[in-house]
Amino acid sequence: MLHETVDGQIQERLDWVLRRQRGIPNNRRLFVLACMDERLPVEEALGITTGDAHIFRNAGGLVTDDVIRSAMLTTNFFGTEEIVIINHTECGMMSARTETLVKALSDKVGNLAAVALDPALPELKLTDANAFGRWIKMFDDVDQISESQVAFLRDHPLIPSHIKISSYIYEVESGRLRRPYERLSDHVNDMRTMVEHPYRG
Repeated sequence: MLHETVDGQIQERLDWVLRRQRGIPNNRRLFVLACMDERLPVEEALGITTGDAHIFRNAGGLVTDDVIRSAMLTTNFFGTEEIVIINHTECGMMSARTETLVKALSDKVGNLAAVALDPALPELKLTDANAFGRWIKMFDDVDQISESQVAFLRDHPLIPSHIKISSYIYEVESGRLRRPYERLSDHVNDMRTMVEHPYRG
């Protein structure tokens, strides 16, 4: 009957609004870490939609302190049982060398070691310019970096040991996901190629 349909829709909406208060996990019990690059269609690539996952995007799709913070909360308190990491080919985090970026930022800002990384947590500082370079997290090889992010999360004490963690690479060239080192395209660039032989058009 119609009233049952309407009542069901009202209940579904109420459950949606009150998910956190009622302890309702996201639909897939899934946390996704992905690169912020606009060429990476996370939901489309994974076949998910709104409500299916907690999605965290940053430069490179790399494990950082804030990724740990978010992953810790969702796996310990929000019912998440799986973490998926998505990196991608032709990533901007391979388009320059760390020392080049550190010098450019030092020229603009001055002493990078004195920069507050988190305005709400001023005691969180880096010790020197080399540490700042490591914090930027440029990388050489997307396959290697994808595998290493899994290890970082799997070995972290704040992430429960039963959580399933996996990583995939989205090939911009083919528009498809693949596992690390299982290349679909004939040619995939690494940092050396991107830096030394940039595409000129």
